[in-house]
Amino acid sequence: MSINWRNQRVVILGAARQGLALARYLARHGAQVVLNDRRPAEELQEEMKQLQALSIEWVTGGHPLSLLEPRPDLLCISGGVPLTNPVVQAALAQGIALSNDTQIFLQVAPCRTLGITGSAGKTTTTTLVGRMAQSNRAGKYGRIWVGGNIGDPLLNYVDEMGPSDLAILEISSFQAEQMTLSPNVAAILNITPNHLDRHGTMEAYIAAKARLLDFQSSSDSAILGRDNSTAWDLRERVKGRLFSFGFSPLPPGQDGAYVENEKFYLRNSGRVIRLPVEHHIELRGQHNRLNVLAACAIAYAAGFAPEDMEAGVTGFQGVPHRLEYVRTWRGAQWYNDSIATAPERTIAAIQSFSAPLILLLGGRDKDLPWDELGKLVRQRVEHVVIFGEAAEKIQTAIGQRIPGSRPYSLTRVATCKEAVFAASRLAQPGFVVLFSPGGTSFDEFKDFEERGERFKEWVHGFSETLR
Repeated sequence: MSINWRNQRVVILGAARQGLALARYLARHGAQVVLNDRRPAEELQEEMKQLQALSIEWVTGGHPLSLLEPRPDLLCISGGVPLTNPVVQAALAQGIALSNDTQIFLQVAPCRTLGITGSAGKTTTTTLVGRMAQSNRAGKYGRIWVGGNIGDPLLNYVDEMGPSDLAILEISSFQAEQMTLSPNVAAILNITPNHLDRHGTMEAYIAAKARLLDFQSSSDSAILGRDNSTAWDLRERVKGRLFSFGFSPLPPGQDGAYVENEKFYLRNSGRVIRLPVEHHIELRGQHNRLNVLAACAIAYAAGFAPEDMEAGVTGFQGVPHRLEYVRTWRGAQWYNDSIATAPERTIAAIQSFSAPLILLLGGRDKDLPWDELGKLVRQRVEHVVIFGEAAEKIQTAIGQRIPGSRPYSLTRVATCKEAVFAASRLAQPGFVVLFSPGGTSFDEFKDFEERGERFKEWVHGFSETLR
């Protein structure tokens, strides 16, 4: 869809990755852009430098209500800005339209779009689908573009896209909650409690995810995880073709991906198709096998062949900060799972190992339950190190330590760095040191990527003489 942005006044809240991409795109297309961030100008010098060639008005140091004077044609909200922000509430009261980078991308993209969301696994699955699509042996598509909530926002490249291309997006609930368009191929992997500090209720969180389906047409396709009851319950909202994936048996008459005798298959209109991928999976954990199965179902719905799926899985060792092997030190293997920003993700990480564990937990809580993780820690983890704002809540979930029972030690420190060095004193041969915090990074870091990079720096910095 072509949109005339010339002289449209657009206010953007948040000058992180998404806000910068949106400001760049709109300014290049003639909009009057106001880019706002609560950080002071001196902390935004790099961001300002990136956009210095464009006519953009900066408002920094807070979110003043004067942003709505004169009245903007559109208010765009970056992912980190909640709907409870006073500027957002004032805009809603005045009837000012809301949008974001993902919504605008879907409005202007000239090609087919594929969107993937879920409470867990969406980055790994999106990356896998991108790799499968890049194979493109039948030449179904022109160029393949992968981004959204991972990598670069695709608005940075939309002017280069052509009608025969395919755009593959990871979409977060923050991005989805403003959407009034849905991708042509939409996948909801799973929905479990997450981001309740932002969405307020589970119902609101589910509604945000479901927007990937709500605006599809009968010619579109949807893929749902049938092993997750909340995602599977959305099947009645599917308007086009429905595919599912899961380890549970595929019900008769349905289309989707499944596993039988450890082999991967997909059924479509009664035809069974062998997916030659299971021998190539290098990722740890059953949750990652499920991610591969999901990626196969999504790729098939988008028109890719089993050979493309095999090519995409072969050699894939995961993405940074997701059960990422860092090094072996003092005979222990150290893993970075900084992406684990919810207890459920930490549970999946723990279940990926059979070796004795030293687990680092902490960060900022998202108003999520920790009891199931606490129970698993008492069953599976030898030593726990807790840090950050959520330390008290995590310690309560684990409960009182019983001498002679797991966890055999529980250490509580203030910062992430202190936790890493506390773990170094516990490390011994045969153990796995698992940095899978369960909380967000925002009490100390910009995002989970920065937290993961610092973790790797500290671990690589351990002296060889301390072995």
